[in-house]
Amino acid sequence: MIIVSNRLPVSVVRRRGKLQFQPSVGGLATGLGSFYRSYQSLWIGWPGIPLEEIKGMEEDVKEKLLSEGCYPVFLSQYDIENYYHGFCNKTIWPLFHYFPQYTVYEEKMWKAYKKVNEIFRDIVLEVMERDDFIWIHDYHLMLLPRLIREEVPDATIGFFLHIPFPSFDEFCLLPWREEIINGILGADLIGFHTYDYVQHFLDAVRRLLGHEHALGQLIADNRVIRVDVFPMGIDYKSFSRIVKAPEVRKEAEKIKKRIGDRKIILSIDRLDYTKGIPLRLEAFDLFLEKNPKYREKVTLILVAVPSRTRVEPYVLLKKQIDELVGRINGKYGTLNWVPIWYLYRFLPFHVLVALYSVADVALLTPLRDGMNLIAKEFVATKVDRKGVLIISEMAGASKELGEAIVVNPNNRNEVVKALERALEMTIDEQIERNRVMQERLKRYDINRWVNDFIDRLSHVKKLQKELYARKLTAETKKSLINNYRKSRRRLILLDYDGTLVPFAERPEKAKPDNELLKLLNTLTRKMENEVVIVSGRDRATLESWFGNLNVGLIAENGVWIKERGGVWKMIEPLKNDWKREVRPILELYVDRTPGSFIEEKEFSLVWHYRKADPRLGMVRVGELKDALLHLIANLNLRILEGDKVIEIKNASVNKGRASLKWILKEKWDFILAIGDDWTDEDLFAVLPKYAYSIKVGFVPSKAKFNLSTVDDVRSLLRELANT
Repeated sequence: MIIVSNRLPVSVVRRRGKLQFQPSVGGLATGLGSFYRSYQSLWIGWPGIPLEEIKGMEEDVKEKLLSEGCYPVFLSQYDIENYYHGFCNKTIWPLFHYFPQYTVYEEKMWKAYKKVNEIFRDIVLEVMERDDFIWIHDYHLMLLPRLIREEVPDATIGFFLHIPFPSFDEFCLLPWREEIINGILGADLIGFHTYDYVQHFLDAVRRLLGHEHALGQLIADNRVIRVDVFPMGIDYKSFSRIVKAPEVRKEAEKIKKRIGDRKIILSIDRLDYTKGIPLRLEAFDLFLEKNPKYREKVTLILVAVPSRTRVEPYVLLKKQIDELVGRINGKYGTLNWVPIWYLYRFLPFHVLVALYSVADVALLTPLRDGMNLIAKEFVATKVDRKGVLIISEMAGASKELGEAIVVNPNNRNEVVKALERALEMTIDEQIERNRVMQERLKRYDINRWVNDFIDRLSHVKKLQKELYARKLTAETKKSLINNYRKSRRRLILLDYDGTLVPFAERPEKAKPDNELLKLLNTLTRKMENEVVIVSGRDRATLESWFGNLNVGLIAENGVWIKERGGVWKMIEPLKNDWKREVRPILELYVDRTPGSFIEEKEFSLVWHYRKADPRLGMVRVGELKDALLHLIANLNLRILEGDKVIEIKNASVNKGRASLKWILKEKWDFILAIGDDWTDEDLFAVLPKYAYSIKVGFVPSKAKFNLSTVDDVRSLLRELANT
């Protein structure tokens, strides 16, 4: 396994002219740090030091990091400033956390982001082998899956985003939104912490690129891609056991001695505007104001780990927090009591766990947070111990920790009530609530999270291989052409849109080009061949396009047929008086769905919603189907759902039934049928076993084989025409 992230779990620092190697800080490094050494894995990332500071020592650094299972990506100071401090932290971070007011859109930073993703790609290509699993992490490397895929099309790639994926209204503010989405879609499996983030991502994919999904599975670039929820776990056993370690107990005693018999409310965060620390302090201020009885009875230990100290919003945030802490301590403090014990520093692991163990309440109220592993770590240290977790509903972890007290961080009164409830909760209730959460955290720990992701990635690759196994290979194509060459009577059934020409909404864009007309003409000149165009288009259009060719025609998905040199006939006497009842329903949904429209054929009605808002379209299509089902129950009609269309037509008419007119006409030595649409499945279903059936695109189908594109179809037909 190759793990790829912005930072390595080991950082390089320069002190007094010497290089030192130390563990990295951060949720990803902490979370995966305990796991990756137990696998046959290599971790690729930036070692945390500019290239200029280790010039001439790169090989020594690389050798040392390789001994730790790491492979460095060296970045210049310019790259770090514009890619990491720039695009990652000034563009993606604020935008994805719903702080557009802090978001900076600069072309220079975007170019640096692309360049660094390309540097990472080159390193991955340098070290990877064919069967490696590549697991790319987080918002720093959202272009990387696509960059690797372009070089190694069959690579096994997983991508996991550790921060929220925003709603489309927020995401669409990003000028480079399509590049980001396309970059992520280079992965086979895309993971998020919560179902909300999954839905936001799939919504963006649908609205920007037009790809629909079914239960989190979609097709892009003729490849199955899975998008799913994997809430990141922690190393539960380590946290539950380390509470008893001597150094933790010793530190816990020191904290208790300093606090005395007061209740401890613990707040630990990286200093970031997404964490909602000022609002939390204001809520604590209101709590003390409303509850004089708790003055001198509680202490808030506020730990703010320094972060991005040179970025202006963080500098202003630090100043705001300092002032709030000073004001609250000055307002309520006494000679013997300071309400807030403020620590602006990074804490060693044993001190952190000691704080978890002694805290009566953990107050974690971020305004937005991808997961928040601190909440899980706190609960893990409370085995058979009292302690209450108060967590923001905006944190991903709140979806798993329902037994905690969940609050809206913007509602100060709600946070105050949560503190009152937490401090008054019985010990038995505290232990029981924690026990339920602990069982959940124990089951879905960091190892389960990793294994779940890897298993799902393997499953996606297996599904892809099953579909690709039906690809018309060079060997199969050779066999097809040999059978074609030896046969005396051949039937070729061809769908039109999406098979012979790319799908186009505007009719003039879908007209057959001269190359296609020449190709069809060559095929039909051979006496052995009978060619039939099997289309959903109306007969007038097909007549104008192909009337001069010696081909059979099927129009409106089987309503009308025309044999070579013949006239148009209906497959059976049909009525269209039902349209008077159905059309008003469709018109109502056109009015309710801006961008949708009705196409009327002689014996069918089609409601198109390709140009409508995708989210509204998905809602309306469900409502419309329900309304139509009741209406057409006794009218012998059928509802066909296609690619952003709903068609209502006679239940007995389809491409398969119409094609039987030719299939049963004589004993063919060779039959070939090609189509790309859901309507072509009826055709594939009626073919004899010896026939060649080909689906354009890699999706589940009754066809025996697949081809990727319209160009592949034309290439095959060209070979047949020249045989």
